[in-house]
Amino acid sequence: MNAPLKLGIAGLGTVGAGLVRLLSEHRDRLSLMLGRELAVVAVSARDRSKPRDCDVAGCRWFDDPVELARDPGIDCFVELIGGDEGPARQAVETALGAGKHVVTANKALLAKHGVALAALAERNGVALNFEAAVAGGIPVIKALRDSLLANRVDRVYGILNGTCNFILTKMQDEGRSFADVLAEAQALGYAEADPTFDVGGFDTAHKLAILTSLAFGTRVAFEEIHVEGIEQITEADIQAADELGYRIKLLGVALRTPSGLEARVHPAMVPKHSAIAEVSGVTNCVAIDGDRVGNLLLVGPGAGSEATASAVASDIVDVARGLVVPPFVTPVRSLKPHTRARIGEHEGAYYVRLSVYDKPGAMAAIAKRMGDREVSLESVVQRRHKPDVSSGAGRAHVGAPATVTLITHETTEEAIRGALDAIFADGKVSERPQMIRIETL
Repeated sequence: MNAPLKLGIAGLGTVGAGLVRLLSEHRDRLSLMLGRELAVVAVSARDRSKPRDCDVAGCRWFDDPVELARDPGIDCFVELIGGDEGPARQAVETALGAGKHVVTANKALLAKHGVALAALAERNGVALNFEAAVAGGIPVIKALRDSLLANRVDRVYGILNGTCNFILTKMQDEGRSFADVLAEAQALGYAEADPTFDVGGFDTAHKLAILTSLAFGTRVAFEEIHVEGIEQITEADIQAADELGYRIKLLGVALRTPSGLEARVHPAMVPKHSAIAEVSGVTNCVAIDGDRVGNLLLVGPGAGSEATASAVASDIVDVARGLVVPPFVTPVRSLKPHTRARIGEHEGAYYVRLSVYDKPGAMAAIAKRMGDREVSLESVVQRRHKPDVSSGAGRAHVGAPATVTLITHETTEEAIRGALDAIFADGKVSERPQMIRIETL
């Protein structure tokens, strides 16, 4: 049997502890398959005294992860600290510079510094593996980096954040408000005390930046992604989507267009009959359109101790087998610049919700603004006001806003946004219009 692969693990939180347990429980089986042992010989975490659901008693302890990264007694540095700067970045750079393989689950670090880290790994002839950085236990990185190399990928998209999918699923199934379900997600540990990173779409955008580079051979460009979150999704939107035959999902989408790459994160209405509409709760999914395989859909757990530890372990197995490939498939020197397609050029149908003042001429003015931008409407639905029983009149209060739902025919995003900006400026609506893209997938 060959010499053990000596591992140093920085970060013993949920994923780190799960990884230590996995490697211990499957030690004999993995050793038999690989012809060498995967040995955790050193660890680093902030608090030595914290109780942990894993056994690291026989490991050397480092209070500073950077010191662990340069330790000559390890072959592979496993970074599970998190964050795009500070100790995580310093430790990964140190390990790569010292000629050590690196395995990380850090999507934020890769979205911001992925190209520079990949270049450092290539210069030193070591692996930089990050299967766990996107979609948890779903093996999408390996699919793009290995299995689909013979395909030209034209589109990659999916549900990449379990917190948002949990919230939207609960709103759909239980008729609850965004704020109410968010509070439950926080209580269950699915959402942080400050949930902006998740519900604002930024977590999805970090993951999409990585997938875009792998799929299209471009430099990682998080800053080029158009990002919208789910904070403005209401019960009325969920109900309208259901009546129209759709479900609302937060999608990350990247595709080729004649003018460049269209990369966007936003809520979308997807047909109820589509496979992606059935992905519920904290589950993730990634779809890949290849010119030879057609459409592939990978579905599975996007987070959690066991699923993420499984993805990290798969990267360690590749290192043990001696597999070293360019981190982003294409060597860094050959990665193309990310040429961004104008988001306004996106064409499709749109759902629009308006709170229209019940005044003469309001709808005519709205229709004119749509016509001015050559936006044609497939349907218009106005919901009646509830009777004003407090007045005893038994009829709607004249002048109160009415909810009007519009579905457009295919148009450009530039046109529909321009029309809605004009409608809001006219003062015919009580709040800024809600717009959600309809994705036929």
